[in-house]
Amino acid sequence: MPDKPAVLIVPRQLGVLTPMLESLAEVHRLWEGPQADTAATIRALVVLGEQELDRKLVESLPNLGLIACFTAGYDGIDVAWARGRGLQVSHAPAVNHEDVADHALGLLLAHRRGIVAGDRQVREGGWDPNARTISQSVGGARVGIVGLGAIGQAIARRCEAFGMRVSWWGPNPKPDATWPRAASLLELARASDVLIVACRADETNRGLISDEVIAALGPSGLLINVARGKLVDEDALIAALKAGRLGGAALDVFEDEPTPAARWRDVPNTVLTPHAGGATTGAVQGMVGLLLKNLAAYFETGRPATPAP
Repeated sequence: MPDKPAVLIVPRQLGVLTPMLESLAEVHRLWEGPQADTAATIRALVVLGEQELDRKLVESLPNLGLIACFTAGYDGIDVAWARGRGLQVSHAPAVNHEDVADHALGLLLAHRRGIVAGDRQVREGGWDPNARTISQSVGGARVGIVGLGAIGQAIARRCEAFGMRVSWWGPNPKPDATWPRAASLLELARASDVLIVACRADETNRGLISDEVIAALGPSGLLINVARGKLVDEDALIAALKAGRLGGAALDVFEDEPTPAARWRDVPNTVLTPHAGGATTGAVQGMVGLLLKNLAAYFETGRPATPAP
């Protein structure tokens, strides 16, 4: 048996964490081959919370006790199922919500002020001084935020500072919120120039931004999504953009990731980024710190420092 407890890193993109994890654990990497000879030693999995958990893998590890999500989100983990098997789930809360809010505002500015299109125009030699491009003002825009958690509140503060009028909707009232809550998601969409999706995703709200919500936002409306791709009916979104029934979309997340480039090639009025909203140096450092803290706490006390709610 090894002197240190063993952990298994599941996604290849987290392999860069190996040197840091080796300070407190014997590290194994799933993509390097079968784990049959070490399965009984694995006490923790290191995963990305948005990726679906492989239940067969979990069931093959008899001494597994902790599923450690590197990310703040953990929607790929069925927490109830895991707890039913005696497993604990940890995550990295409150480390990247400000960065995601920054990105949401960046998407808003990029689309509404035509920044991406303007960059392309200059680079491709399309700048005509006799035909100045006219974009939309940001001040005074009506912004509806879907979900008023840490990310939603951070977005609201930024929008308010830019002189935008903020309202929100979520399934649960927040008595301390200073922004008005719409009676329904549809009402929020109808009353918004910009609709920003910032809520937590689970199986109960897949496709929350439906064709009906998109229609309520309308041909001059802008949809921004910095939450999870599965919250939006992507086929309905693309159809509405192509038909001119929606003014535009600025997306950092997609139904399937990486999203196929061909899927968006002829979709107009879009600004697209590769799920980069929370990927900053500061946020990643915070996630690494909490991952190490959760593993150390679990190995020492049997409880992670920041368990999933």
